Amino acid sequence: MNRFALIGAAGFIAPRHMKAIKETGSQLVTAFDKFDSVGVMDSYFPEADFFTEFERFDRHIDKLRRSGHPVDYVSICSPNYLHDAHIRFGLRSGANVICEKPLVLNPWNIDGLAEIEAETGKQVNNILQLRLHPSIIALKKRIENGPAHKIYDLDLAYITSRGKWYGISWKGDITKSGGIATNIGVHFFDMLTWIFGSVKQNRVHVREENQAAGYLELERARVRWFLSTDSVTLPESVKLANRQTYRSLQIEGDEIEFSDGFTDLHTKSYEQIMAGNGYGLSEAYPSIEIVNHIRNTDLTRISEDYHPLIRFQRQLVGHE
Repeated sequence: MNRFALIGAAGFIAPRHMKAIKETGSQLVTAFDKFDSVGVMDSYFPEADFFTEFERFDRHIDKLRRSGHPVDYVSICSPNYLHDAHIRFGLRSGANVICEKPLVLNPWNIDGLAEIEAETGKQVNNILQLRLHPSIIALKKRIENGPAHKIYDLDLAYITSRGKWYGISWKGDITKSGGIATNIGVHFFDMLTWIFGSVKQNRVHVREENQAAGYLELERARVRWFLSTDSVTLPESVKLANRQTYRSLQIEGDEIEFSDGFTDLHTKSYEQIMAGNGYGLSEAYPSIEIVNHIRNTDLTRISEDYHPLIRFQRQLVGHE
């Protein structure tokens, strides 16, 4: 039975990690969060120790190690800008690490983590659950079995509505979240490079607090992408259906459906990690490079290769 510690127990995504720990037959022995709204732990591991002060949590992890009962894994669900420090803590505590997306905010952070992996002999694993989604796996096989030199045209849109709280929280602070492309887009960029190869061009048309859009040219795909947390940007059909989230991946007019099927992907990720098939630092690198570039590059004039939703939204606000 693998023994786990969890950092960020009060976070939105933490229950999925608790569920995955439970469903893989493992044990959560201790958890930390500076906020104490962690009643969800009662549904999974009511006997786990809990700390709101990192210093006490650190001391507890060290005592477990020295007493011969160390944790095997540290799972990290903390705010994005803390991932790097918390991963380092896990490795130096003698544990393997499982970290939520984005692994870190900057590519050079990954280089530093690789050095600590080498020093400690422990492994960092990133949750890249889209790689385990049946529809995405089927798409990858379709491309692999298709014409060898074909370049595909794709439109990717992801809109997930968020209220006013989002901008006030750490997620609205680009220095902490990395901005919208990093916070909600990194999984999709990982999926695209996993299937269609490395980046040849990366142009950004829109970069705002609650919207981002641009164009990616990959080895085997030309991708127009659009990301938003603003409910105003939802297509009318989605609003009429009273839905708050819209995921769309069109490949040359063919819609790839992957709105459902996310429920058990964290458990599948944990199963693969424990079997030695996790996604490590090198797998995380391409998507972190992409979002870092999106965050820092100059905007490109919206004249060509832009996602159709950009034009639609600009018409709504009277820009055209």
